[in-house]
Amino acid sequence: MSEISRRWIVLDADGKVLGRLATEVARHLTGKTKALYTPFFDTGDFVVIVNAEKVVLTGAKEGAKMYRRHTGFPGGLKETAAGKMRAEKPTKLLESAVWGMMPKTKLGKKMFKKLKVYAGPSHPHSAQAPARATA
Repeated sequence: MSEISRRWIVLDADGKVLGRLATEVARHLTGKTKALYTPFFDTGDFVVIVNAEKVVLTGAKEGAKMYRRHTGFPGGLKETAAGKMRAEKPTKLLESAVWGMMPKTKLGKKMFKKLKVYAGPSHPHSAQAPARATA
Protein backbone atom coordinates (compact mmCIF):
# COMPACT_ATOMS: atom_id res chain seq x y z
CA MET A 1 0.00 0.00 0.00
CA SER A 2 1.23 3.50 -0.76
CA GLU A 3 2.23 5.94 1.93
CA ILE A 4 -0.78 7.24 3.84
CA SER A 5 -0.88 11.02 4.20
CA ARG A 6 -2.35 12.16 7.48
CA ARG A 7 -3.78 15.63 7.86
CA TRP A 8 -4.44 17.54 11.07
CA ILE A 9 -7.98 18.87 11.22
CA VAL A 10 -9.34 21.38 13.74
CA LEU A 11 -13.06 21.30 14.52
CA ASP A 12 -14.79 23.94 16.63
CA ALA A 13 -17.51 22.39 18.83
CA ASP A 14 -19.07 25.76 19.69
CA GLY A 15 -22.81 25.46 19.02
CA LYS A 16 -22.59 22.02 17.35
CA VAL A 17 -24.83 19.11 18.38
CA LEU A 18 -22.87 16.40 20.23
CA GLY A 19 -23.90 13.36 18.17
CA ARG A 20 -23.58 15.06 14.79
CA LEU A 21 -20.11 16.33 15.63
CA ALA A 22 -19.09 12.90 16.95
CA THR A 23 -20.08 11.16 13.70
CA GLU A 24 -18.07 13.66 11.67
CA VAL A 25 -15.05 13.13 13.91
CA ALA A 26 -15.35 9.33 13.77
CA ARG A 27 -15.42 9.45 9.96
CA HIS A 28 -12.19 11.49 9.91
CA LEU A 29 -10.47 9.24 12.47
CA THR A 30 -11.31 6.03 10.63
CA GLY A 31 -10.37 7.49 7.23
CA LYS A 32 -13.82 7.10 5.66
CA THR A 33 -13.55 10.60 4.19
CA LYS A 34 -10.70 9.48 1.90
CA ALA A 35 -10.77 7.56 -1.36
CA LEU A 36 -7.94 5.42 0.03
CA TYR A 37 -10.13 4.02 2.85
CA THR A 38 -9.50 0.38 3.70
CA PRO A 39 -11.31 -1.21 6.68
CA PHE A 40 -8.25 -3.06 8.00
CA PHE A 41 -5.75 -0.16 7.73
CA ASP A 42 -5.55 3.00 9.77
CA THR A 43 -5.97 5.61 7.03
CA GLY A 44 -7.52 8.32 9.20
CA ASP A 45 -6.48 11.84 10.05
CA PHE A 46 -5.63 13.52 13.33
CA VAL A 47 -8.55 15.52 14.73
CA VAL A 48 -8.28 18.39 17.21
CA ILE A 49 -11.53 19.59 18.80
CA VAL A 50 -11.61 22.98 20.53
CA ASN A 51 -14.38 24.57 22.64
CA ALA A 52 -15.64 21.16 23.82
CA GLU A 53 -17.39 22.82 26.76
CA LYS A 54 -19.73 24.65 24.34
CA VAL A 55 -21.11 21.55 22.58
CA VAL A 56 -24.93 21.41 22.48
CA LEU A 57 -27.13 18.65 23.87
CA THR A 58 -30.63 18.70 22.39
CA GLY A 59 -33.84 18.25 24.34
CA ALA A 60 -33.62 17.39 28.04
CA LYS A 61 -30.39 15.41 27.72
CA GLU A 62 -28.48 17.81 29.96
CA GLY A 63 -30.19 16.32 33.02
CA ALA A 64 -31.59 13.03 31.70
CA LYS A 65 -28.60 11.51 29.87
CA MET A 66 -26.54 9.37 32.22
CA TYR A 67 -22.97 8.17 31.90
CA ARG A 68 -22.44 4.89 33.75
CA ARG A 69 -19.32 3.15 34.96
CA HIS A 70 -18.67 0.33 37.39
CA THR A 71 -15.95 0.24 40.04
CA GLY A 72 -15.72 -3.55 40.00
CA PHE A 73 -17.02 -3.90 43.53
CA PRO A 74 -20.53 -5.13 44.47
CA GLY A 75 -22.98 -2.25 44.19
CA GLY A 76 -20.32 -0.16 42.47
CA LEU A 77 -22.40 1.27 39.63
CA LYS A 78 -21.72 5.00 39.37
CA GLU A 79 -23.93 7.34 37.36
CA THR A 80 -23.16 10.90 36.27
CA ALA A 81 -25.60 13.20 34.51
CA ALA A 82 -24.44 14.90 31.32
CA GLY A 83 -24.72 18.36 32.92
CA LYS A 84 -22.47 17.37 35.81
CA MET A 85 -20.04 15.66 33.42
CA ARG A 86 -19.83 18.87 31.37
CA ALA A 87 -19.05 20.88 34.51
CA GLU A 88 -16.36 18.47 35.77
CA LYS A 89 -14.81 17.07 32.56
CA PRO A 90 -16.12 18.83 29.43
CA THR A 91 -13.81 16.87 27.14
CA LYS A 92 -15.16 13.53 28.37
CA LEU A 93 -18.56 14.17 26.74
CA LEU A 94 -17.05 14.30 23.26
CA GLU A 95 -14.54 11.54 23.88
CA SER A 96 -17.20 9.08 25.02
CA ALA A 97 -19.52 9.97 22.11
CA VAL A 98 -16.73 9.44 19.56
CA TRP A 99 -15.52 6.24 21.26
CA GLY A 100 -19.03 4.82 20.96
CA MET A 101 -18.79 5.21 17.18
CA MET A 102 -15.34 3.68 16.77
CA PRO A 103 -14.60 -0.02 16.13
CA LYS A 104 -13.95 -1.87 19.40
CA THR A 105 -10.71 -3.50 18.21
CA LYS A 106 -6.98 -2.89 18.50
CA LEU A 107 -7.19 -0.85 15.31
CA GLY A 108 -10.09 1.19 16.74
CA LYS A 109 -8.04 2.02 19.82
CA LYS A 110 -5.13 3.09 17.62
CA MET A 111 -7.45 5.32 15.58
CA PHE A 112 -9.00 6.83 18.71
CA LYS A 113 -5.57 7.94 19.97
CA LYS A 114 -5.48 10.46 17.09
CA LEU A 115 -8.28 12.44 18.73
CA LYS A 116 -7.27 15.50 20.78
CA VAL A 117 -10.05 17.32 22.68
CA TYR A 118 -9.66 20.67 24.47
CA ALA A 119 -12.25 22.51 26.56
CA GLY A 120 -11.15 26.01 25.54
CA PRO A 121 -10.39 27.73 22.24
CA SER A 122 -6.62 27.10 22.23
CA HIS A 123 -4.61 23.95 21.53
CA PRO A 124 -0.87 23.07 21.53
CA HIS A 125 -0.82 21.56 18.02
CA SER A 126 -0.10 24.66 15.95
CA ALA A 127 3.26 23.22 14.86
CA GLN A 128 1.43 20.57 12.83
CA ALA A 129 -0.33 23.34 10.81
CA PRO A 130 -3.84 21.94 11.25
CA ALA A 131 -6.53 22.90 8.76
CA ARG A 132 -9.94 24.15 9.85
CA ALA A 133 -12.71 21.81 8.76
CA THR A 134 -15.44 23.42 6.68
CA ALA A 135 -18.42 21.57 8.17
